[in-house]
Amino acid sequence: MAFRTMALVSQTYKSLGLDDPVDGITGTPQVVLSLSFVLDRLIQKNEKLMVASKLKDTVSIFHGSRAPNLSIKQYIERIFKYAGCSPSAFLIAYIYMDRLFQRTGGHLTSLNVNRLLITTIMVAAKFIDDACHNNDYYAKVGGISNAEMNKLELELLFNLDFRLFVTTEVFSKYCEQLGGATIQEYQIQRPIDPRIYESWQDMDNTRSAAKLAGYGCRPL
Repeated sequence: MAFRTMALVSQTYKSLGLDDPVDGITGTPQVVLSLSFVLDRLIQKNEKLMVASKLKDTVSIFHGSRAPNLSIKQYIERIFKYAGCSPSAFLIAYIYMDRLFQRTGGHLTSLNVNRLLITTIMVAAKFIDDACHNNDYYAKVGGISNAEMNKLELELLFNLDFRLFVTTEVFSKYCEQLGGATIQEYQIQRPIDPRIYESWQDMDNTRSAAKLAGYGCRPL
């Protein structure tokens, strides 16, 4: 059973394009397309739920005054095209978004998705990629100012308590989640899957601290 599970995860990993080197990618990897699909479905469900229940979302620094003109797919493909980060950074970014909502509450909506995407992807790229662009570059890609990019990065890092390490088990579970997203209904009402909830105490603090030392938190 264990070997079968490992084989399925490996297949999903490959199908999402997570095994492709950055320099060898010729098209948009499936992880980017699956993530845009999942986020779009989540937002539709969240906003319908909020209207039906007359629930007002908690406004945060990630909220804009109006919904963006670009679709989620267009925006995330733009980030992939110009940021040059690894496909895995997009999966890690999704995990960071889940962690953020677990700790702060709130809902993923059309008003906060873009700022959350550009911030989590940038932070993920800084943490796991060998090289990445600075905040000013990401700000231009995301269509915001460098000053706002800096504030968004700080807000995310402090809300995550600077805990950016992702275990292999959690990474694999999110792979499975995104891998099946385009072929079955995504049954959650908030951008959090309680089955994948992970305790901060279970993280490898030693490895996390070592990675943070090299994170740089530019331009902090």
